[in-house]
Amino acid sequence: MTTGPRIEQLVTAGTFSLDGGTWDVDNNVWIVGDDEEVIVIDAAHDVEAIAAAVGARTLRAIVCTHAHNDHIDAAPALAERTGAPILLHADDLPLWRQTHPDRAPDGELTDGQTLTVAGTELQVLHTPGHAPGAVCLFAPALQALFSGDTLFAGGPGATGRSFSDFGTIIVSLREKLLTLPGATTVHTGHGPTTTIAEEAPHLPEWIDRGF
Repeated sequence: MTTGPRIEQLVTAGTFSLDGGTWDVDNNVWIVGDDEEVIVIDAAHDVEAIAAAVGARTLRAIVCTHAHNDHIDAAPALAERTGAPILLHADDLPLWRQTHPDRAPDGELTDGQTLTVAGTELQVLHTPGHAPGAVCLFAPALQALFSGDTLFAGGPGATGRSFSDFGTIIVSLREKLLTLPGATTVHTGHGPTTTIAEEAPHLPEWIDRGF
């Protein structure tokens, strides 16, 4: 029996490298769809584990919330295995090329674009700051936001490295994310989920602290 659209979480382990440093990280890989077809949000680290989680279902797209290496390192191998296109916002191509200089993404994500899988629409929100081409995906029917590294439980994503800017991420949060319905569950790129209602009241604190 076919079940309706759902959200599945896979946690993979690897490293994040930028500006000459490398750190061990655990990443959330999100799979959205049903028993027939899915999309993968952020193909991180472990192509075998991601492919196993997808199983026999059709993979419609590999969506990259941004192009830091820990979110895209398994994307080309997963695309080769499944035939699914890799989608990335064009502003993150310089970061993408640091990890995959010889393999470009297959398509562009743009602000306001709608992706559809298993009858469920996901709205692309361009949310620069953590990275210039960072995007989030909002699925109203699932009351879900896939925030990548733009918003976490407890604050915004880091902006202390190359290609990032604190003022820009604050604008993205204020104008694109914290205006979403409070009941929206935020599925983050690392760590636990949260909700818009939990995070929205803290924006002034983040600004004051230069989070």
